[in-house]
Amino acid sequence: RESPAMKFQRQHMDSGNSPGNNPNYCNQMMMRRKMTQGRCKPLNTFVHESLEDVKAVCSQKNVLCKNGRTNCYESSSTMHITDCRQTGSSKYPNCAYKTSQKEKHIIVACEGDPYV
Repeated sequence: RESPAMKFQRQHMDSGNSPGNNPNYCNQMMMRRKMTQGRCKPLNTFVHESLEDVKAVCSQKNVLCKNGRTNCYESSSTMHITDCRQTGSSKYPNCAYKTSQKEKHIIVACEGDPYV
């Protein structure tokens, strides 16, 4: 079974890569990382930083999670990320995504071992 840390890496880590000018980045990555099986995951963020840098966020600013839990942390510096948002017209099994590159602070939920 996939651990929470392994799931986080599969769904959110793409270290050393970036979409560049590839508009199909999200379509390819969402399929490759198994987020279009059974349904289209509506929104997903990939982080293009090292896993060490992302794990380090767990010792930075503690913030309230969207679900009300208290184990979320915000990065002190901005990170290079890509948001993949399902387009309004796409339906499973033909999931289609809009690729948006951003530089922003990320928030991660930290739990377990390894701590992401």
